[in-house]
Formats: sequence, C-alpha cells, structure tokens
Amino acid sequence: MDRPLEGKSALVTGGNRGIGAAIARRLAADGAAVTITYASSSAAANDVVASILKDGGIAQALKADAREPGASAGAVRASAEFQDGLDILVSNAGINISKPLDDLSLEDYESVFAINVRASMEVIQAAGQTMSAGGRIICVSATIANDFFAPGLGLYGASKAALNAFVQGWSRDLGPKGITINAIVPGPFDTDMNPDGSELSGWLKQKVSLGRYGQPSECASLAAFLAGPEAAFITGSRIIIDGGLTA
Repeated sequence: MDRPLEGKSALVTGGNRGIGAAIARRLAADGAAVTITYASSSAAANDVVASILKDGGIAQALKADAREPGASAGAVRASAEFQDGLDILVSNAGINISKPLDDLSLEDYESVFAINVRASMEVIQAAGQTMSAGGRIICVSATIANDFFAPGLGLYGASKAALNAFVQGWSRDLGPKGITINAIVPGPFDTDMNPDGSELSGWLKQKVSLGRYGQPSECASLAAFLAGPEAAFITGSRIIIDGGLTA
C-alpha cells in the first residue's frame, strides 16, 4: 500500500515545526488530508502547508493557541469541517520550561500544564467525540516523563507523565468506540527545542546507544504506522523511540 492513508483526514497540533511538521508531511505523503495548528508562527506553518501542496497533498494551517481554553476543541471542529470528518489526531503541541526547582513560578507551572496537559485533554476529548470507529489518536510524549537526565526538567517531565497516563487510561474509554490512542515517546531529536550541536547534545549522544540524535522523519515514520491499518490492535501503548537512551 503506497498510500495507506488515502481518503483519511488528520489534525496535527503544533504541526508548524519540528516533529509535528515532519509528522504532518508524512501523513500527507501517505494520502491523508492534513490540518496543522500553530500558536504564533504563521510563516512556518504556511511553509509546511506549501511543501505538502507542492507534493500534491491536501493541507491547511489553522491558528489555535493551545493556551486559550476551547482553542484545541475548536481546532477539531474546524479540521472536521475542512476534511469532512476526522480520522487521525496527533496531539503534539507542547512547551518546555527548564528551570531549577527554586526558580520555578506558578506562572511557569500554569503555562506548561495549560498546553501540555489541559489542551491535550481538550483536543483528545473533542476528537473522541468526533471520530468514528477506526479513529487513531497519537500523543507525542517524551522519555523525560520517566527518566530524568539532568536537573531542571521536573516540570516538563511531570506534564508528559500526565499525558502518558491519559493514553493508558483513556484507551479504556475510547476502545469501545473502536478508537485507538497511543503515545510516541521520543528521546533526543534534532529540533529547534533540542538541536543537535547544542551544549547539551554532546553529553546526550554519549548516553544514546546509537550515538546520535534522531531525525524528525524517523519519529514521523512511527506516527504513520500507528495511524495506519496495520496498527489496528495497538492501543494504550507508550512506544519509546530514543536510539537506546533509556535502554
């Protein structure tokens, strides 16, 4: 099956950069009509859409700031209207605030949990109410949810641990509807949030069994598999893709 997602519709939150952009491009290449959301960088989002359209795909960009209550659920509705339904959700939008415990503020907590946790709940709930049997929900988590390699990562890790719990718990709610939900759990990937070549990257690569950073396209390949027909019996799972960082 050269285009296993032909005729499917997908929403990728935070699809304007990094892993989200790579997933959006891959789902489109596999035949899905794709909506991506962005909070502020319309130029980056438009670049992703343009690249998909150039390759013959179907895509649109939608501004939806996950910090605003209701924005994520609104993105599901807008995506379903654009694509005549919704088959695939990739809940990818997220932020990281890395600070030592003594320096964290309540504002930091509220910002991280508003986007990484509350908005994820909103978009997953809305998608679950919109999708038919066969729907796929994929959450982008992080290995830092369980393995802390440096100080200052507790807040971000806690938010991703909550996302992992959503996946496991809500597989029980969504299963009777015929909808699967799984988490991709990336380690170090070369993105603007954690670029290869940064001060941290040399240390991290020493911890990775394969000795390198992952490329966003590699994460996108896993997302495409989970979105496709061959993953129909996988749900409630957290699939690590970290080059052996946590082996």
